[in-house]
Amino acid sequence: MLYLQLFWSFFQIGLLGFGGGLAVMPLIQYQVVDKHGWLSLQQFTDLITISEMTPGPIAINSATFVGTQIGGLGGALVATLGCILPSCVIVLTLAWLYGKYSDMAVIKGVLGGLRPTVVALILSAGLSILILSLFGHEGFSWNFASVDLLAAAVFVTGLVILRKYRTSPILVMLGSGVIGGAGYLLLERV
Repeated sequence: MLYLQLFWSFFQIGLLGFGGGLAVMPLIQYQVVDKHGWLSLQQFTDLITISEMTPGPIAINSATFVGTQIGGLGGALVATLGCILPSCVIVLTLAWLYGKYSDMAVIKGVLGGLRPTVVALILSAGLSILILSLFGHEGFSWNFASVDLLAAAVFVTGLVILRKYRTSPILVMLGSGVIGGAGYLLLERV
């Protein structure tokens, strides 16, 4: 019965968890703290902290953690399966529909209209992150004296290395992290 409850709770989270990790936190809290009482609010806070620190989506990390706490290895497997099953079914269904109907003019038109929108969404997110890293929480300003010069130098260097030398993005991220960490430590001491 416990395994069924774990599966169903995280199935609902996986099915209704639109908007990414932080958006599913209220759903997870409702299921594991409010509805079932599997964790206290303090344990839930720890759960979110651990889920944020570990690689992977918050919902899946949370499912695995809660499942382990409540039902051991079997609970972890059941809760994680419940969390990922809705996405798997939806993606497989969409892939099948695309394979079957991709030649239709309407589908080509819809996808052609969605492509620029997806690019705009990615560009918007990228610009938001760029502005935050260069100008801080105050946001964009025409006063370029407020630009974080170290962040700007790391950004430009990373962009050049990625575009000109076609280096692995992972290596560029690691190098940028090391340079940024060392740079900010040195600036803090000055």
